[in-house]
Amino acid sequence: MREIDELANVDDPAWPELQQALAASAVPVRVLPADPAESSRTLLQLQVTARSVLGSLVVNTGGLLLDDGWVRVFGGGSSAKGGVPSLAQVNRFPDSFDPAWHPATGLVVGQDVLGGVFALNGHDPAAVGRPGAPGQLTYFAPDTLAWEGLTMGHSAWVSWLLSGGLEQFYEGLRWPGWRAETAALTNSQGIAVYPFLWTKEAHADLAATARRPVPMREVLGVAADFARQLGSADPGFLGEA
Repeated sequence: MREIDELANVDDPAWPELQQALAASAVPVRVLPADPAESSRTLLQLQVTARSVLGSLVVNTGGLLLDDGWVRVFGGGSSAKGGVPSLAQVNRFPDSFDPAWHPATGLVVGQDVLGGVFALNGHDPAAVGRPGAPGQLTYFAPDTLAWEGLTMGHSAWVSWLLSGGLEQFYEGLRWPGWRAETAALTNSQGIAVYPFLWTKEAHADLAATARRPVPMREVLGVAADFARQLGSADPGFLGEA
């Protein structure tokens, strides 16, 4: 076990370079202030240093909100009004450091307002029905109810997000007025779409669907339930909202 000072206070932190990338981002991004106590708890259980982008986000931010909150990237958690939960809260970390604990199916690092989930693969993704290699990003797609491999690690994923990768990634899943609807949400809400995103009707005319803000846990719960009923496998843990 490495103590918090060893993890956080490093000679070559990733934060200065990440700050530059945030300032030059091709998409609107809001950096939330971190909760120091929650940040320390998260970093200690992760056992990664601030040399990594993952550790740097935990130490220096309460999370990131991209494209007016369409995607939420988790960090050290923010106790401020309108904040988002920490990586520890989203992934149900133990209350105090436990060297035997690890995420059973992978580490949830981000979510989108439609119920899409970004997760880092664990040491044996095939055993839990996830595509890709250990340490790579996977995405639970709410329009297919299945996990998709993204063939990149966490650092590359954050760079991809900030460089404008979301525009092409969500092509066909954004309707006229999506930005205004997203910006009106609280950070504990997502968007319920009906007919559901995985139906022929939604695929044929997304703009004609009915949409409303609901608690994020409801968006995730509905997607998980239908994935078990209609998909090829149980999607597993999608993170706390």
